[in-house]
Amino acid sequence: MTGFRGDRHVLPEPDPVTVVTTALGIHEQTAPFTAVAPTQPPPGAPNVVIVVLDDLGFGTSSSFGGPCEMPTADRLADDGLRYTRFHVTALCSPTRQALMTGRNHHSVGMGGTTEMATAAPGYNGFRPRSAATLAQILQGNGYSTAAFGKWHQTPPREISPVGPFDRWPTGEGFDTFYGFMGAEMNHWYPLLYRGTTPVEPTRRPEDGYHLSEDLADQAIDWVRTQRALTPGRPFFTYLAFGASHAPLHVAPEWQRRYRGRFDHGWDAQRELTLERQKHLGVVPEEAELARWADGVPHWSQLSDNQRALACRFMETFAGFTEHADAQVGRFVDALAELGELDNTVFLYLLGDNGASGEGGIEGTTVEHRLGHGVVDDPEAMIADLDAIGGPRTYPIAPVGWALALNTPYQWTKQVASHLGGIRDGLIVHWPAGIAERGGLRHQFHHVIDVLPTVLDCAGIPEPTSVAGVAQKPVEGVSMRYTFDGPRAADRRRTQYFEMCGNRGIYHEGWMAVTRHGIPWQMVPEAGRSLRADRWELYHLDRDWTQAHDLADRHPDRLRELQELFLIEAAKHQVFPLDPRVTERENPTLAGRIDLLGDRREVTYSAGMRRFTEETTPNVKNRSHTIAADVEIPAGAGGVIIAQGGRFGGWSLYCVDGRIHYDYNYFDLEHYTVRTAEAPPPGRHDVRVEFHYDGGGYGMGGTVVVTVDGVKRADGRVERTIPYYFSFDETLDVGVDLGTPVTDDYPPIDNAFTGTVHTVRIELDGLAPDPDPSAETARERRILAAQ
Repeated sequence: MTGFRGDRHVLPEPDPVTVVTTALGIHEQTAPFTAVAPTQPPPGAPNVVIVVLDDLGFGTSSSFGGPCEMPTADRLADDGLRYTRFHVTALCSPTRQALMTGRNHHSVGMGGTTEMATAAPGYNGFRPRSAATLAQILQGNGYSTAAFGKWHQTPPREISPVGPFDRWPTGEGFDTFYGFMGAEMNHWYPLLYRGTTPVEPTRRPEDGYHLSEDLADQAIDWVRTQRALTPGRPFFTYLAFGASHAPLHVAPEWQRRYRGRFDHGWDAQRELTLERQKHLGVVPEEAELARWADGVPHWSQLSDNQRALACRFMETFAGFTEHADAQVGRFVDALAELGELDNTVFLYLLGDNGASGEGGIEGTTVEHRLGHGVVDDPEAMIADLDAIGGPRTYPIAPVGWALALNTPYQWTKQVASHLGGIRDGLIVHWPAGIAERGGLRHQFHHVIDVLPTVLDCAGIPEPTSVAGVAQKPVEGVSMRYTFDGPRAADRRRTQYFEMCGNRGIYHEGWMAVTRHGIPWQMVPEAGRSLRADRWELYHLDRDWTQAHDLADRHPDRLRELQELFLIEAAKHQVFPLDPRVTERENPTLAGRIDLLGDRREVTYSAGMRRFTEETTPNVKNRSHTIAADVEIPAGAGGVIIAQGGRFGGWSLYCVDGRIHYDYNYFDLEHYTVRTAEAPPPGRHDVRVEFHYDGGGYGMGGTVVVTVDGVKRADGRVERTIPYYFSFDETLDVGVDLGTPVTDDYPPIDNAFTGTVHTVRIELDGLAPDPDPSAETARERRILAAQ
């Protein structure tokens, strides 16, 4: 049997009607049987490739006038179409969930990143089964499907060896997955998954390893294999790089390509970028630079050290970005060599949100510090200038560069109210289906429009039922009408935006917005009311860049748009608004349930590893005990148990037989407690008792180390990490994978030389609220209860 048995509205397709058996033996069977063929795609259905770069910003790439050379993007744009008014959601997970489902991010539970999920319906991080993914739909219509790189859509408590796995890539429609599950990843020492199986690269940075290259290699190998084995089936490849999200990791030779090219500073860069954008036609000639963000210094206001640091951060970002684009180029070349490029609908998203301002005023060599309100001193960072971008750093660039990379718009990532956070370049390349080469498309579109566009190109209808679940309507509209219609009227007339309390509403050329938070202040100002936010009004048909606020001149129109926002927000599960950022990244404070729930004790066995923070006991802001049953040989070394890595975490380990406990406070301070002597060889009960001071979040504590019930060492940890240790490191028993918590042992080759029988973590009570009488504390408890 060939062809598709159903009408493509019900997936998977119904089982075929079988011929009735009419004989005892096959030679007597009179009615012929027909072999059941796999589901077939529509005739002539194109391949589909979606490439996503991270944290880029509209004015970043050379193809949209920016300073980062991206020859592959230029090549595809010159042979395809540039979309100049394409919008995303202002954060990673929400954009990706919207892209994959064709529904607005709150409609599918992704009002923030997966690490920021709460219990509220629009923010719980769980995609409803009534919103099938693009991969599920294409897979159900006969496509081969594969995803590589950053996923960031699975609830964190489900990222464990016990699953469930239905919200992993391979449970959401991808036959193959190779990549990482969270917000970001160390590009020198990544912790990856193949399918649902944890894997680590066999090569190291000193061998020339880099994650972006690895992802491209995997994607190329898969496509070549797919074409060799099933050349009659189209494929869907989703290639999502960690670049250019922090950490900015790239080899020095890519940095050196940009040495000295940013010495003019971010103010001048905005002017240069706008000039190039006008020349390319991606903004109109009358476009103006939007206003500079309050509180961000101009280049002339920086010290010499601040400028030197800022230049090196930007050189690293640009090299990181160009290097990622070069890997996309290798993948494009592979498609061309296979003869598949012309009939591939290739969508290149130059960002899932605007460039990130989360690096703060100075930038930082360790991103997580700023997430907790810890600001690096430029005088300290300048001493390690040449280390930036290498394995010993976890850098993110200053906000001044983010504003420049979002030229000509206002604000940055997280700020869904202003175009700097939500407008990114999109390139669509499909020579077999688009006649014009190098065209510009100015229609207003949103990332939810990707799914219906792909289905339109493939000749596949939106399904009404998937896996027995009735589907809610797709909220996006196909962009295919623009392929041969450069002046076609917009079909997206209304679109709401919301992220971290920043919100806006677009309707028929007008946009009303209000900004609530500041992205580089991720521990928000206490007591600021959402009701007090000031709304702005822009006429985008005449003011392309939100340069002129018309709120005072058109109060009636502003009021109408504010009311429309309320209607759209209610429709799509946006309420209650939740402006918290870093605080939501601690599951206890966010009010969501982690894997362990109310359990206060977990026992691990030897060899258990790769547990994320939401699948382990939450030892932050509370007293706890680590109890290890271990066989310690003479001169023992290596790790008994560790959580986190070089940029924050803790570790229990041995050096020359002596027992050590190290608490790593953002790689700024190491509090190490060690026994004076090694215990005699044999089996021992080693306990670390952490007595938390209480009185708030991130306070210190006293550490006591006992061996077989006898106190052997004690010490102080003056400051602790209150919200999260890391997005990319894990808890491991018998080894410290990824980067090491301490330099007392090396990366990777640090397995315990003895035997770990069990390690038990026991939790004491939570720390008290730092100010129980404060209004913000009360609001926090209310939101947690919701």
